[in-house]
Amino acid sequence: MQNEKDLFDMLKEMYPQHPRKEFVSTTENTLRQQARSMGKKRIFTKFSVITSSVLVCAFIFSWLISLNGSGTVTEVAQSDGGASLSYAMDEKEPVVYIYHSHNTESFIPELPAQKNNQMYSNDTKNVTLVGKELSRALKEMQVNSIHDETDVAGILKQKGLHFPDSYKVSRENLQKVLAENDSIRMIFDIHRDSNKRRDSTIEIKGKEYARIKFVVSKTSGNYEANKKFATQLHEQLEEQYPGLSIGVIEKEGNPPNTYNQDLHDNSVLLEVGGIENTLVETYRTMDVFAEVLKVIIENSK
Repeated sequence: MQNEKDLFDMLKEMYPQHPRKEFVSTTENTLRQQARSMGKKRIFTKFSVITSSVLVCAFIFSWLISLNGSGTVTEVAQSDGGASLSYAMDEKEPVVYIYHSHNTESFIPELPAQKNNQMYSNDTKNVTLVGKELSRALKEMQVNSIHDETDVAGILKQKGLHFPDSYKVSRENLQKVLAENDSIRMIFDIHRDSNKRRDSTIEIKGKEYARIKFVVSKTSGNYEANKKFATQLHEQLEEQYPGLSIGVIEKEGNPPNTYNQDLHDNSVLLEVGGIENTLVETYRTMDVFAEVLKVIIENSK
């Protein structure tokens, strides 16, 4: 049977971070003071293994949160092929789920001139950063979210799959997240459109913004609900920032594609900006889109 020291050593092995000595000392003293105040002077010598485990786990959890500082937890799961499926989650009850089926779509102004061919396959400056900005803006407005940063393109390559299989790969993590989080109320698969700048950009109060398009699958079993949700997003955005939204586009796909929208009533594919937009322009759009989501969430309570 494991004693307290054995359990503590085991948990340290599970979590390789190294807290400051001051933090360990302070936490230990706090626990001892609480034990004394309960009138159980021998609590540290006669704890059962179960009770000891609870205190040690509480200590480790506090330790991990203190390392992060922002309350953000990064979780990593393993796909069948061994590639990491990662997402960053704010707080305990996320409301919005953000992911990227085509995670390496990029923007020409962000690429070196000799690498314009990477606008569909850039590993660093790509549409994942757009989703990250939306997640950041939502957090600033006290709206909890999960931003899935899974390298879908990498998994396709690893498993020998083809580009149309992207939605199958992203679907696996989406299903997992929905099964674990009943609080999810909105799902956005963020992409980059292929439009030229003249069609993908709008000036608002002297600043350039990447326009946004809402895409709904007509082959999804949730088509009507998804269309209603997309329309609500478009109308709210149009009310606050006229012209920023291109509108709601209905697609069947060839072959037919549900874009995973059959998994949730409020699921929409977003196309943010075009190949000639900058990341800064997409960030501006995500910041105001977060405002729109905040309004819709508040009005639906």
